[in-house]
Amino acid sequence: MKITKAEIVISAVSQKQYPTEGIPEIALAGRSNVGKSSFINKMINRKNLARTSSKPGKTQTLNFYKLNDAFYFVDVPGYGYAKISKKEREKWGGMMEEYFQTRETLKAVLLVTDIRHEPTKDDIQMYAYLKHFQLPVVVVATKMDKIPKGKRMKHVNRTIQALNMQQEDAIIPFSAETGEGKDLAWETLRSYLNH
Repeated sequence: MKITKAEIVISAVSQKQYPTEGIPEIALAGRSNVGKSSFINKMINRKNLARTSSKPGKTQTLNFYKLNDAFYFVDVPGYGYAKISKKEREKWGGMMEEYFQTRETLKAVLLVTDIRHEPTKDDIQMYAYLKHFQLPVVVVATKMDKIPKGKRMKHVNRTIQALNMQQEDAIIPFSAETGEGKDLAWETLRSYLNH
């Protein structure tokens, strides 16, 4: 898919602020610093539409990126970052829950993980949480370029097992460095966007 137009429309904290034109949305969830912003930038061929940060926990709102005037990527706050107070964490939890529970235009959620490591307790919890709301999940296992080719399948299988992934959900090994997995990611997303 060729993205010719990309803009951030709003950073929302509640339902009242969500865009209202009713076009499909794909949400991105994942640990702080797992590479969600790099994934977005790679997918749309932009250096920094989504701001990458060396400070984890930077995304504290739901960021709506409108692409080709046809659909949104919605970046939700990262989780699993220790330096955030319990109160902050509860606030985010509520914000995310409201979005995942009520958003009718949400077509699928990309759960971004780091293929080098076994999914964390937070990743496993997030996957279960999304399945609880009966949302389709696509696991994007980033940093694939850091794994030798011969070992990639082992890492993919480890992720599938740790998350206890359901058969209808896809996993896409991905590299924001090399762009590997990008075509497959668009192909997979297209099936949800056209659904």
